[in-house]
Amino acid sequence: MGKINWQDKSVFVTGASGFLGSWLVKRLLELDADVVCLMRDWIPQSNLFKYMSKVKVVRGSIRDQALLERILGEYEVNTVFHLAAQAIVSVANRNPVSTFESDIKGTWSLLEACRRSPTIKSIIVASSDKAYGAQEILPYSEDMPLQGRFPYDVSKSCVDLIAQSYMATYKMPIGITRCGNLYGGGDLNWNRIVPGTIRSVIRNEQPIIRSDGTMVRDYFYVEDAANAYLTLAESNINGVFNFSNNQPLSVIALVNRILKNMKSELKPIIKNEANNEIQEQYLDSSKAMKLLNWKPQYTVENGLIKAIEWYRDYFDVAK
Repeated sequence: MGKINWQDKSVFVTGASGFLGSWLVKRLLELDADVVCLMRDWIPQSNLFKYMSKVKVVRGSIRDQALLERILGEYEVNTVFHLAAQAIVSVANRNPVSTFESDIKGTWSLLEACRRSPTIKSIIVASSDKAYGAQEILPYSEDMPLQGRFPYDVSKSCVDLIAQSYMATYKMPIGITRCGNLYGGGDLNWNRIVPGTIRSVIRNEQPIIRSDGTMVRDYFYVEDAANAYLTLAESNINGVFNFSNNQPLSVIALVNRILKNMKSELKPIIKNEANNEIQEQYLDSSKAMKLLNWKPQYTVENGLIKAIEWYRDYFDVAK
């Protein structure tokens, strides 16, 4: 990194109170950026609350285009990181309309506001590996079609395509990130496999696997993801980039690694109840490595060790 001097640069982060958003804000503050955050709900448990005195917070909805235009104009925003989205697959399945409203309408509202804002120099939009849907060829590369079918996946496909449309039609400076499954400290969505398993072990309860345990995914440490977003913004290169650590694992293999690292003899309960999920999904991030000179700093093993430490501190459990 280092191609941008972030000091005093006005940066707008949507989804700042979310899992990745709070880590991204932390990095931006370390780089002395002037950070403006959009927050819909007041979430005291969020990592962002550690930094509330150091950022500007605007309460409101990502769907409110007039509000977004006011923020970009009044704070003379230079760089936008768009992370606001419905982040939970099961919630998206139960509530597809609210997911489409926040993800799809939220994206076009923000990009239209950016199109009308002359100070904007860089826009990073969070897509996902889920935008690809199911593909016959693995790993997924950026030139594959986006073909989400289930609500969460469709919302990500649409976000991605809308961003590509604004980039192609209006020549806007947009970078699109497609990351593997994020994990690390600060993720308080306990139905996700990493925080849920760690919490179960801390409580001396058997961890729950909703699927049959054989599904294969990327697991991408959150601090690597935050640095990937910054690297893309600093590159001044438009387009789509996969980010992962190229270490796909099955769910059961991941759970067993957590159990081993926590020195636990607990056995997982495999419920085999997962619906609307793809069997194998992982990314080729060689494009980012080549064009952005980016590479992950954490293996799955190192990332899990840091995550376990974070959750032990969170639950105030002696190491």
